[in-house]
Amino acid sequence: MVKEAGREDVGVRERVREALFKSARELGLEIERSRIHLERPKELSNGDLSSNIALLTAGLIKSNPLKLAERIVENIPIDPDFIEKVEIAAPGFINFYFSVKYLRDQVLKINRLKGSYGDMDLGKGKKIQIEFVSANPTGPLVLVSARSAAVGNALVNLYKKAGFNVESEYYLNDAGKQVHKLGISLMARFRQSLGESYNFPDDGYPGEYLIGIARQIPEDKGREWLGLESDVGVVKFVDFALERMVESIKKDLESFGVSFDLFFKESALHRSNGEIDQALEIMKEKGKIYENDDALWFRSSDFGDEKDRVVVRSDESPTYFLADAAYHLNKLRRGYDRVIDIFGPDHHGHVQRLKAASAVFGGSKDWLEIITVQWVRLIEDGKEISMSKRAGEYITLNDLVSDVGLDATKFFFLMRKNSAHMDFDLSLARKKSDENPVYYVQYAHARISSVISFAKENNVEFPDNWDCVELLEEQEEMDLIRKLVVFPQLVEGSVLMNDPNRLTTYTREIASYFHSFYHICRIISNDSHLSQARLLLAEATRIVLAESLRLIGVSAPLKM
Repeated sequence: MVKEAGREDVGVRERVREALFKSARELGLEIERSRIHLERPKELSNGDLSSNIALLTAGLIKSNPLKLAERIVENIPIDPDFIEKVEIAAPGFINFYFSVKYLRDQVLKINRLKGSYGDMDLGKGKKIQIEFVSANPTGPLVLVSARSAAVGNALVNLYKKAGFNVESEYYLNDAGKQVHKLGISLMARFRQSLGESYNFPDDGYPGEYLIGIARQIPEDKGREWLGLESDVGVVKFVDFALERMVESIKKDLESFGVSFDLFFKESALHRSNGEIDQALEIMKEKGKIYENDDALWFRSSDFGDEKDRVVVRSDESPTYFLADAAYHLNKLRRGYDRVIDIFGPDHHGHVQRLKAASAVFGGSKDWLEIITVQWVRLIEDGKEISMSKRAGEYITLNDLVSDVGLDATKFFFLMRKNSAHMDFDLSLARKKSDENPVYYVQYAHARISSVISFAKENNVEFPDNWDCVELLEEQEEMDLIRKLVVFPQLVEGSVLMNDPNRLTTYTREIASYFHSFYHICRIISNDSHLSQARLLLAEATRIVLAESLRLIGVSAPLKM
């Protein structure tokens, strides 16, 4: 019997894993259930699920893996309504094939559950926070931040679908030397706007965006700020710049389809007797602080970091690391069961020290997980587009979306693993053809929507009696269904591995199998029952495609 609840398809793996576990135990094999891995073969001809349990355990009893696989299979009770056959492949893999009845039942279930197909209780309501982007509010969002936004937003959607209570957060670094430098830069641009011959600071932010912000400053106010004591005046320019930059960042992210439950300001941690001071005191109480060269150091090397880290400089100012540590103390106090930070490649060195600080504050070993999103290169006509942040010459998130579109931007950012550097092919992203991966996937959804409309025009309605699915028997129909039923497992795997990249690959596979089905099997024909059965399969495909695209923040158009 196929279960009806929301998590049943994740239970597919559990059912097979449990059967393997029991068989192994009956043979006297000592193996933990969690070590029995089930993979989805790349080729459908190799089955729907594959296990290497015989390869893992053969050495324990000094047996040939193939012979052991045969003994394991002999002990597995097979439900013919669920598993049609089990085959053994060299050097010892056990391959499971879903039954035709099970596959047909899944078509009906997808039609019944619609967008909730694949929902599961993996998280059991645990409270999880995902912090991403968190770019310094000193300039527009650039490509790495844009990629982080696409990854973070997809993970938020995936974790929610998997049954977690998810909160998204953006950490605003609105304190420190970089913000002071922003104020100095804006003050210089304002002086220049007055016609003064004023040299721009060598280490300032040269982008033209500050010229536009300088023009927004009322002249009388700006002149008043210039007349104040140096530090006081700079703070006025800092506050003005920050307000505009944060407003701009929020607007750009909203246009990108990314929203946050909270924008947390670093400045809140710096208040008198705030969490920066409290974090330092906890570190001292735990014996993890020592003094050297008039500075205070944190013993992060005790936790596997390559060296200890300064938390308070010789001038008694806190370092960025101490502020970041205090921020994670704040997260712990908010009661999250787990926290995920998504960092850019230039923050790789922060990973171990933040894990160390979280451990000192009482976080469990797995409480903090840090994902690093790698660099992006823009490629056009096979050549890299050079960019220099130092010279103020770079492509922003808005520039990219304006050029290739919102959907292509998100889809392309997610076509590579987070840990891999990526080349963003502008020429390919602009194409309105099957060569463009996102166009290819969206066209499949639009084609299905067109088929459904055509069916209605020809009085072919979705059936009240779903027994017609028993007519689905062609190879292209079965292959397509086999791809559809992978979806719940894919959601689970994407969450467990923090890898939304799997969804872009999956949607392309679904589109490919649907196009094959479409060309070989005529959906609307003179056979009304067969037409209805194929219409249900087409709708099941549309549902899975639409939900997959929703999870990665890409639209599912009805027409192309």
